[in-house]
Amino acid sequence: MLTDKLKQVIRQAYKTIGENLSNFNPRKQQTFLIAEIAKTLAGEYSKDRKIITIEAGTGTGKSLAYSLGAIPLALARDKKVCISTATVALQEQLVDKDLPFLKKHAGLKFDFALAKGRQRYVCRQKLTQAVSHNADSPQVGFTFAEKPKASDIRTLNAMHKALTDGSWLGDIDSWKTQLPHHIWSQVQSDKHSCLKGLSEHSHCPFHKARETMEQAHVLVVNHSLLLADLELGGGRILSAPDETYYIIDEAHHLPKVTRDHSSASITLRGAIDWLTKLRDTGDKMAKLIKSQRAISPALKLGDDCQDLLMEMQKVLTFVDNNACVYFSENQDSNTFNKAFKSNNKNDDQVYRFDNGIIPKTLKNWAEDIHELSKKSLSHLNKLYSALIESVKDGDTQMYLAEPVLGEAGFMLQRLENLTALWKMYAKTDSEKAAPMARWLQKQNPSKGNARQDYLICASPIEVGFTLEDKLWSQCEGAVLCSATLLALNSFDHFRFQAGLKNNDDSQYQQVTSPFDYQNNAQLVVAKMSNEPSAAEFTDELIEKLPKYLAQGNASLVLFSSYWQMEKVAQALRDQHKLDIVIQGEHSRQHIIESHKKRCDADKESIIFGTQSFSEGLDLPGNYLTNLIITKLPFSVPTSPVEQAQAEYVSAKGGNPFMTLSVPDTSKKLVQACGRLLRNELDEGVITLMDKRVVTKRYGKQILDSLPPFKRIIEK
Repeated sequence: MLTDKLKQVIRQAYKTIGENLSNFNPRKQQTFLIAEIAKTLAGEYSKDRKIITIEAGTGTGKSLAYSLGAIPLALARDKKVCISTATVALQEQLVDKDLPFLKKHAGLKFDFALAKGRQRYVCRQKLTQAVSHNADSPQVGFTFAEKPKASDIRTLNAMHKALTDGSWLGDIDSWKTQLPHHIWSQVQSDKHSCLKGLSEHSHCPFHKARETMEQAHVLVVNHSLLLADLELGGGRILSAPDETYYIIDEAHHLPKVTRDHSSASITLRGAIDWLTKLRDTGDKMAKLIKSQRAISPALKLGDDCQDLLMEMQKVLTFVDNNACVYFSENQDSNTFNKAFKSNNKNDDQVYRFDNGIIPKTLKNWAEDIHELSKKSLSHLNKLYSALIESVKDGDTQMYLAEPVLGEAGFMLQRLENLTALWKMYAKTDSEKAAPMARWLQKQNPSKGNARQDYLICASPIEVGFTLEDKLWSQCEGAVLCSATLLALNSFDHFRFQAGLKNNDDSQYQQVTSPFDYQNNAQLVVAKMSNEPSAAEFTDELIEKLPKYLAQGNASLVLFSSYWQMEKVAQALRDQHKLDIVIQGEHSRQHIIESHKKRCDADKESIIFGTQSFSEGLDLPGNYLTNLIITKLPFSVPTSPVEQAQAEYVSAKGGNPFMTLSVPDTSKKLVQACGRLLRNELDEGVITLMDKRVVTKRYGKQILDSLPPFKRIIEK
């Protein structure tokens, strides 16, 4: 229960914040949310199920509401608050703006930290080795995957200098330019070699960040890191679930992120290649460990590797022999592969097993490979632990162990993935639940690799059970919120995806936006000759965009594909000399900062972005007055997982387009339109350049799911 004292703390914090915010108007929606969140987390509705799901429209001030609803309660009960988001933009807003303001003005004493995955940080030791590395004579413990260019060496040197002088904290997000993947992957922290217990790594940025995190009362994370922690049982990376109030912001992303996190894939020939080297890795480790206990796991690893290779070779031969059936251009394996073929030019490269059912022989091999990979993983883990102990005890020198630990780390990650993949192929699907999506993908020979290879993949279709099992049933409390959770005015679609039920004592609330949409914004449906699927659509965008860009000084244009965005931008730059900032050409932070500077100087500013710019982007007031959406953000089921899900919905008598695609598109469009009005006084125009909202039968449903903007349909 909420004590009177705690209620007073929350009221006083809200009052103090109001006094320190210019143009602050207490919003009844916000005060309602604070109360509902606090009451739910305090156990007033249910002592066992402290979970509330909230759709809060733009302008309801949900980040302040959940912060004030959860943080005072957590401080009083000695719990932690973990705020999980889907986008970097919202993380930055929370850490750079919202939480510092709350800490300064709410009269609450708390510390907060941004927690990122290990791979977002540089490893100081690897970076040091990379810059002292000579391409002709590699330093022990470090080799480049490919010979570095002069520009790569300059980048690495600049990174090392900035890390050493303290001007860079060592995370990829705060580096001033976009770092090439091939550079970052060489120097990023990894869980197997960048260990705090090893003196050379104790000052790595990742470990420093973790120390800050452990002291914090409030953690800001992304959904992927949250799921990585839950996968390990919870409390391994973040705070323990039963000691934590989780705030899942942008909660509409959680089911998909969970599904992606639960999937696995391997290349067959690629896996056989690294498996042939696994025995050598085990032998290298055994030689460095001055102990008899390394002999047995090294021998067992060698034997199991041999058996694994034989089984994997059987699978490869099987796929090779059936390739003409699986990857025929006229392949008609099922209705869904045919129905969506036109949307995916690589369909002849993919074979999805109907209803997830694989041939009996493949299932038998899968069971054997799963058992063998599990045993190999156990042997390698024993060797790895023994080598770490040997280094700590001073029996093995670090400079000798480091490259072998790094090599073993890669092998462990690959073995974990191999085990997860074959577990999903060995599993017998329950008749009561959705099957696994299982598919093969042909990888054509490339310049670097002349051999034909195959990707073998698996993913769950539904993940509600995973979330219930690992999160909802384990946590002290949870708040799920987003501006878009309802589909067709019901929580049912989201509830099912997220593993929640209507009758499990969870709470549900919808809070509408306080904005005056009718008077402050227009929604213009542009007169277009072509649908987005037409070949002429891109040229029509190039022709008509200048007219719509002239509607405002601060424009954001959203595209559904990178290639189309780049083609349109290039044409407008060449033909109309327009100064356009394009997503991907600079870091997101740089784009926003330079856009705001131009707006402040009363200059025209145009940003071109894709789906990731359609949510979590906060451009209030004059920073955005003209929003243009080139195409409805449809996610047609072209991926094997989406096709499998559509197939499953059909098998149950449903309509996958209306059940999956339309609700999903509706949510994405609401998110995109939410970029325009960020405050009560904001004004502007939204232009939708997709005629399907007026020509297709589902168009009215999609338009009616948007806020009540003043509508103009061009004739």
